[in-house]
Amino acid sequence: MNFFDKYKEAFEEYNAMEKDFIDDDKIWKQLNRAENPSKIDVRKVLEKAEKKMRLEPEEMAVLIQNKDIETINEMYKLANKLKKEIYGERIVFFAPLYISSKCVNNCKYCGFRKDNKMVERRTLNMDEISQEVKIMVDEGQKRTVLVYGESPETTVDFMCDSIRQVYDTKCGNGEIRRANINCAPLSREELKKLKETGIGTFQVFQETYHHETYRKMHPEETIKGHYRWRLYSQDRAMDVGLDDVAIGALFGLYDWKFEVMGLLHHTIHLEEKYNGVGPHTISFPRIEPAIGTPYPSDTKYAVSDEDFKKLVAILRLSVPYAGMILTAREKPEVRKEVIPLGVSQIDAGTRIGVGGYKKSEGNKFPDKEQFQLGDTRSLDDVIGETCRMDNLTSFCTACYRAGRTGEEFMEVAKSSFVHNFCMPNAILTLKEYLLDYASNETKIVGEKAINKHVNKLEDEKIKNFVLKALERIENGERDIRV
Repeated sequence: MNFFDKYKEAFEEYNAMEKDFIDDDKIWKQLNRAENPSKIDVRKVLEKAEKKMRLEPEEMAVLIQNKDIETINEMYKLANKLKKEIYGERIVFFAPLYISSKCVNNCKYCGFRKDNKMVERRTLNMDEISQEVKIMVDEGQKRTVLVYGESPETTVDFMCDSIRQVYDTKCGNGEIRRANINCAPLSREELKKLKETGIGTFQVFQETYHHETYRKMHPEETIKGHYRWRLYSQDRAMDVGLDDVAIGALFGLYDWKFEVMGLLHHTIHLEEKYNGVGPHTISFPRIEPAIGTPYPSDTKYAVSDEDFKKLVAILRLSVPYAGMILTAREKPEVRKEVIPLGVSQIDAGTRIGVGGYKKSEGNKFPDKEQFQLGDTRSLDDVIGETCRMDNLTSFCTACYRAGRTGEEFMEVAKSSFVHNFCMPNAILTLKEYLLDYASNETKIVGEKAINKHVNKLEDEKIKNFVLKALERIENGERDIRV
């Protein structure tokens, strides 16, 4: 079978649809109706957001169109408050592992696109995957997202083999405990295989929700050119029981206001169809330059730092129980300003080239990378800064391994989740890092952060468990979790 005909029959399900759940005209009408909102209008929406209720598109539009500095600062303050109340004073850390740069698609903005002759093409074999994982683990990583191009080499069976290879690779006290997947859209039968293998979150980004822009960016003769096949990726995953799904948009392809609305409409679609379960995480990367790829340098839809801060806060206020991922595409100074506005996950110590961890000077090989990074600091440097910002670094994977996903995750998240699970597990995983991998400087600030947050634990039973678990970790035990 020709590779491009792989999903030909599956496409028919979506070709037969009269329309999908993204209505471009409706989104613009919602935005236009909300132009120049009053302070009263904005504060009315913030009152609802403070109750940790998911906002409606018309309410999100009010926040998007708000230009009043006073109430924008109120938005920022509330976004920070909600993040702390729901997720606690912790940031979950991970790092991506690029498996393949071979791709049959031809996205105009991507360094891995098929026609780019300036990028080295490569797919890691199983031994090379183990080598990369060992380097990641030696640096202290415990969570990863595996990134695959779409090609005949990266079949679902290859993905399953690579996932098992990642989990089977051990190094000293360390291992990867959760592997999320970022790949091309898959069929239900393929997704069943991923579920059986045991993945964390299934992640597919729509890139842009605007239909016309999507067509311009993704040529029709490619698999990725099918808008609805991509749009309903998470539906197919949920249909087969993969209930940890992630959505995202690449900001800079079209107007950021529309894309933020698209993310909310996508969330609402999933919640309405799957008994209140929406995306586990939402990502909002900004487009960055890539070798041999001129598009990002001249986009008229580039998002300013101020608008970026605003859209992150709006997403936190609008979808309070979704995790929010800020990537190392952003420069350190931007990340420092944006994290308090609702971010719950970041990557650090990241290499984005295929085989990049094996290179001692990772992220300095543009012919191997999908795009350029803004934050190339080491994992240890970012953990140190996080501790100094009064946040705990967390490598926790307890919910995934205990089966707290989908509906169960949402139920626990809306109760005392942070205080009974997330914060204790963050403390314990940070302790592991400090003992096994940290620099002396990071050990000092990390221990201060642990002591501070242990003292903040209100439940005496949980607090006693954590204190005893810290002693057990000091004595050599690992992977203790609530």
